[in-house]
Formats: sequence, C-alpha cells, structure tokens
Amino acid sequence: MTAIKSAFIGLGVMGYPMAGHMAKDGQEVTVYNRTAAKAEAWVKEYGGTAAPTPAQAAAGADVVCACVGNDDDLRAVVFGGDGILAGMKAGAILVDHTTASAAVAREIDEAARDQGKHFLDAPVSGGQAGAENGMLTVMVGGEEDVFKRAEPVMSVYARAVTLMGPAGAGQLTKMVNQICIAGLLQGLAEGLNFAQRAGLDGKLVVDVISKGAAQSWQMDNRGKTMIDDEFDFGFAVDWMRKDLDICLAEADRNGASLPVTDMVNQFYAKIQARGGNRWDTSSLIRLLSKP
Repeated sequence: MTAIKSAFIGLGVMGYPMAGHMAKDGQEVTVYNRTAAKAEAWVKEYGGTAAPTPAQAAAGADVVCACVGNDDDLRAVVFGGDGILAGMKAGAILVDHTTASAAVAREIDEAARDQGKHFLDAPVSGGQAGAENGMLTVMVGGEEDVFKRAEPVMSVYARAVTLMGPAGAGQLTKMVNQICIAGLLQGLAEGLNFAQRAGLDGKLVVDVISKGAAQSWQMDNRGKTMIDDEFDFGFAVDWMRKDLDICLAEADRNGASLPVTDMVNQFYAKIQARGGNRWDTSSLIRLLSKP
C-alpha cells in the first residue's frame, strides 16, 4: 500500500513524540516547528522532512496534524499565506490536537469548508507520558466520514479515538476533562496534606486508598511525588490555567456553574505568583503544605 502522506505542525512535548509515532507507522511525515532546530532534531531522529512554513509542510499531505499552544498560536499557523490551509490540497484533513476554544474550532472548520478542505478538532488527554507511549485519549469534533478517514492516523499515538459530535465537540469534551481534573487534584492535595498533618505515612495511605473508590490516575501517578514535594515534570500550571480560563469562558456562555473550577483556577494563580508557572499541576498541595 502507498504510505500515507502526513504533516505535523508543532513539535512541543506532545507533538514531537506524536509525530514520531506517525513516522514509525510508515507514514511520509513532513514537520514544521516555530523553532527550526527542533524540527531538524526530529528529522535526525525519525527521518522525514522539515519545512520552513506550515503551508509548505501541509503541501501534498492527506492529513495535517497540529498541536500548538492556544487559540492565537493556532490561528497563526492555520491562516495566512504561510498557513496550513493555504498549503493543504482540496479534500485534505486538518486535525487539530491543540487544547483551544470551541469557538476557534468552529472558525477553522468554516474556513476549511469554504476551501473544499476538512477539519477535526481533536484535543488529547494523557500528558507527555501518554504521547511518548502512544496511549493518548483523543476527543474529536467533526463529520463522521472525515473522522473515519483520519482515525487511522490518530490511532498510532492513541489508545482511544472517539467522535464526540460536530465541530467544537472535541474541545467541549476536553473542557469537561479539565474541569474534572481540577477538582480531583484539589481533593487529592487536601487529602494528602491532611494525612501528613495527622501523622500518617502518606505513601502508605496512597497505597491503601488507591485500591478503593478514591483511586484515580492522578493518585497513581502524582500522589507520591506530591508527598515528596516534587513538581518538576508533567503538565505545567501555566497550561492548566489557560485551559481553565477556556472552561470558565465557555461556562459564561452556556450558563454552567463551575464554582470549584473557578476556585482552583485562583489557587493556580497563587502558584504562579510563587514562581511555579512550570510546576506540575499537582503542585496545588504546596499551598497547603507550605502556606
């Protein structure tokens, strides 16, 4: 069979390994990164080609994936003469893995339709480890026939790829994900801080309660590092604040009440004020252990 021609725009901690899985799958991958040295390093490791602009990376590709920082970053790589849409051929699919707003997803979807091209908003969950191990969860918004065409490309770096509804539905689902994580992390931080102040062996507590109803991914992967006061890894506070701001803005539009999410977002602002912008999101416990 002829190899799928694909492209990946944005080689950060998530995009770099995701694009790597595509190359290992035998796809003909062209990459673009704002810092060219990162793209050159990727090519040296995985093969493929590096392009000087998003448009040139997208040229000739059947599927173009993107994973950048926020709405503005996404617009910068999608629109304009050097943007992804300008380079894509008719009928090609843009799959956006950025965690962004539902509004920008619908904006890009409309622009793609006008040009005879296709778009899927497809934010991911699973963090850097999930990207590196090909075990991400992908939440997708878009048309079913387009989804079915792009699903084999996404499946090489994911354990679950699910169509959630029309354009924007992937981003809305990711918002639910972040809302749930925010409340869970605050509860975990309070519980572990309580355990330590009560004189319990915090790590033994984690071992015991993780076998019951309190178990979670965060407890399994962050509980013991929270007790050790280690936060130099994982999903950064800056990114979580960006995500929670998106959730709160969407809630203002749809009328949902997010009191705990709003409170936790303010706690993350306090972490930032302490210089913890790049600390892992589990650093919420620092506000309790070292008030």
